[in-house]
Amino acid sequence: MSAPAIRALKESFSAKITVLTSSMAAGITASLPEIDDVIIFDLPWVKAKETLGGDAIFTLTNQLKQREFDAAVIFTVFSQNPLPSAMIAYMAGIPLRLAYCRENPYALLTNWVPDKEPYNFIQHQVERDLALVESVGAKIDDHCLKLSVQEAATQIVEARLMDLGVNTAKPWIIFHAGVSEKKREFPPGLWVEAARKIIDAGFQILFTGSVSEKPMCDELARQTGANAFSLGGVLKLNEFISLIKNTRVVVSVNTGTVHIAAAVNTPVVVLYAQTNPQHTPWMVGSKVLEYEVPEDVRSKNEVIQYLYKNVYNKPVSMPSADAIYNAVMELLQETPALSSDYLRPYTTA
Repeated sequence: MSAPAIRALKESFSAKITVLTSSMAAGITASLPEIDDVIIFDLPWVKAKETLGGDAIFTLTNQLKQREFDAAVIFTVFSQNPLPSAMIAYMAGIPLRLAYCRENPYALLTNWVPDKEPYNFIQHQVERDLALVESVGAKIDDHCLKLSVQEAATQIVEARLMDLGVNTAKPWIIFHAGVSEKKREFPPGLWVEAARKIIDAGFQILFTGSVSEKPMCDELARQTGANAFSLGGVLKLNEFISLIKNTRVVVSVNTGTVHIAAAVNTPVVVLYAQTNPQHTPWMVGSKVLEYEVPEDVRSKNEVIQYLYKNVYNKPVSMPSADAIYNAVMELLQETPALSSDYLRPYTTA
């Protein structure tokens, strides 16, 4: 979701863009044409599989110092504190440092925008990031998310689908149930019930997920029955992007899959746990079906707690299988091309 802002920086200042990101997020960078280089480092204030020791931060700052960067832009959601990252940039001697911040950062940031979200207003993450870079003169007309789709990956996906028994001449819908946080889980029984309804309408269902989510995908496909397939752990990220590009509709919890769909212009139904309202599908046909996060697993972050008291303060029922089915059918009807033969993916002569 930061890619349009990164693109604005690149085009406005003819900049070479290096992204510092975590090992969990690094995979997507190869498909973002705005990015020239990547530094992977799992900082202790970012969710990661492992946390490095304190001395490793000095290794990072020395690496950044040697690269002699002209500026650093720190992208955050409104519940994150930018100052640890600002300190890294300050220690690395990067002369210009931009971020949103609630408190006065003094010398840690040379350019800062007071963070008024979510107390005064809430904007989409794409808009938030674009507004940040616009404060230093970086503008762009095209605000779409974009990911490159590799032809080689498309060919690999077709072969793997055929190996799994998927009829590549028949339309399918992706169901992506995996989450990184328990509070965003959607009940397995509802996934299965919704999948069966969509299969009865003439579609195949592909349950997608990572290697660690393979058992879940296998079980969901098994319970669903005929015309349901498990792709858990089958595809690399670039192949997954190609699969989504060639899918009629994606049904997913609110996770990165939703934004991949938006970036390749595939309509999406998002089962949206009420966590951060900034991350709905951006500039793509979509249906957002919200549901409550159980109180005992809600974030302890006081900014998120504000949302539960003032934004997510009305009861919301768990979306039914019928609601999911109806949302998918409505998207198909609203996008006529999705119902035409020309979009049938991987159809061979």
